[in-house]
Amino acid sequence: MATKVFMEALSPTMEEGRLVKWLKNEGDAVKSGDPLAEVETDKAIMELVARGDGVLRKRLVGEGDSRPVGTLVGVIAGADENIDALVAGAGSAPAATEKPAEQPAAQAAAPVAAAATEKPAAPVPPPPPPATQPQQPAANVGNGGPVRSSPLARRLASEKGLDLSRVQGSGPAGRIIKRDIETAMAAGAAQPAAAASAPARVASGADFDDIALTQIRKTIAKRLSESIGPIPTFYLTAEFDLSRVMEMRAAMLEMGDAFKVSVNDVLMKAVATALAQHPEVNAHWLGDRIRQHNRVHLGMAVATPDGLIVPVIFDADQKRMSEISAEARELAKRARERKLKPEEYTGSTFSISNLGMFGIDQFTAIINPPEVAILAIGTATDVAVPVGDGFKVQKRIRVTMSCDHRAVDGAVGAAFLQTLRRLIENPLMMVF
Repeated sequence: MATKVFMEALSPTMEEGRLVKWLKNEGDAVKSGDPLAEVETDKAIMELVARGDGVLRKRLVGEGDSRPVGTLVGVIAGADENIDALVAGAGSAPAATEKPAEQPAAQAAAPVAAAATEKPAAPVPPPPPPATQPQQPAANVGNGGPVRSSPLARRLASEKGLDLSRVQGSGPAGRIIKRDIETAMAAGAAQPAAAASAPARVASGADFDDIALTQIRKTIAKRLSESIGPIPTFYLTAEFDLSRVMEMRAAMLEMGDAFKVSVNDVLMKAVATALAQHPEVNAHWLGDRIRQHNRVHLGMAVATPDGLIVPVIFDADQKRMSEISAEARELAKRARERKLKPEEYTGSTFSISNLGMFGIDQFTAIINPPEVAILAIGTATDVAVPVGDGFKVQKRIRVTMSCDHRAVDGAVGAAFLQTLRRLIENPLMMVF
């Protein structure tokens, strides 16, 4: 019996996917669970797997093409099974019982992020026969024969612009694995090629060049249209003294690398602690009600080459600064590599965005619906502060809180910032 291959919802917020690369050719035998293709979702590049056994008889979407969730992209069937009716009806929407199961709904993370999705692309005709189809990248050994590569190796090679035909595999039967990609990169084997996760920009010599939107950029645009327009937003700015934070960090550094934390780590801990005391800010606007959360799940904006993504530190108020520091570094690293799992960038109750490392003194961030506020953090600067008859230089930082006035009044936001000030200017309060 034939198995339909749909564009699945590989993340909770995915509405459309771009087929980056087919991992199986027409005529290849597949088993349930085998990776068929790499798909760019709204946040990451993930594998689309087979849901049945048989032969990949037809690929209905070309590499680089985008399709809405639920679109038929391929057919798995027996080698001699007639699939003409399935291929002819490829443009029609799948029946409810045929549509792949979607993951539980959850909010998308994108603070300084997201405008409306484009109209679903019209169905394209079936691709040409396998002989003319683009082949899966393969490495060549001394005898010129193809060598298999792992999905992770293919993904890394694609992200780094590395030609797999130049890589010697060290896995079983010459299979290219992650270690081989890292070795090739260290040896400078990467070729100047556009990463598969983003459309290439080729200078045309014309007055302008149109750059196709990636899935993450489409999501950013959509989220922005849901925030800055409909939400009545006001802003609160405060300046905090970081003198004691700097003293505490210096003392922690003397205790060894295990206690090394950044100023941003301390600020995240302070924000999480303050949120636990102000559930009216740690909340979601749900239209007919406000949901105040009893757990603090802190979203942190991370800039990637493809756009902004906001991984989440869950129960941040319950974690030590060192735990927040380690988790934040790991999440940021995998966010830039586009390796986050959907559950790692959904479910935040409040978000922060820090542009201090870029030398930005102060800015306003866009609220990430359905959250009711977001905190923008600027750079730490030396400021001359009047003390008695003279002046004292202090390390100070400015933060700006964007508030949804439907849920947060000015006094409520100000009270939260007062608590945050006490914690930042007296960081030992977070230790006890």
